Amino acid sequence: MSKEKAPEGAEPKKGGKMKKLLVIGIGGTALISAGAGAGIYLGGGLSKHEAKPEDNYPKLVVRSEGAEEAEAEGGKEGEGPLKVGTVAVPNDRFKVDPRKYEITYYPITEAFTTNLADGSGFLQVGISLSTFYDGKVINNIKRQQVPIRSAVLMALAEQDPALLSTSQGKQQLQRQLTNAINDVLRDKEGFGGVDNVYFTSLVIQ
Repeated sequence: MSKEKAPEGAEPKKGGKMKKLLVIGIGGTALISAGAGAGIYLGGGLSKHEAKPEDNYPKLVVRSEGAEEAEAEGGKEGEGPLKVGTVAVPNDRFKVDPRKYEITYYPITEAFTTNLADGSGFLQVGISLSTFYDGKVINNIKRQQVPIRSAVLMALAEQDPALLSTSQGKQQLQRQLTNAINDVLRDKEGFGGVDNVYFTSLVIQ
């Protein structure tokens, strides 16, 4: 029995199908690989710039030599203090060298008045706050004035008038008020930043 010959062109058709499938398979793999590569590339890029809490923290304002020279010379007319550069910090408890950074004072316009702890009289205090950080701290203080006033009044109401008559007692009150204000700012804004509290007036009656 003679074997039937395959029709002419049958083998080339089969080979052509195989080639097409092979090309489609390679092309699909290449597309998947390219997509995965792009995803990894983009993902890596995003992860590098992922927002961190400290990115939004206030920054220390560096004292510039130009500002010190202008201050020493009395400054040129129409020129304000020169502030160049800022330094990011990991937290608000970062140890600040006062010789390296600009200090800003923010006066609380309304005085604080409260009865003394022993009921013998009252205490009236005017204060100004200082910070080495940028304007974010001042904005936070303005935004949180109500809880700050409450914290200051509570701290003042606990004072011993006899202790307040001494220099040591006044310095202790400065530290207490600084801590109280920073606690409010940390709770409400996530960052303290007040370096010290200064008395602009202090009356005990």
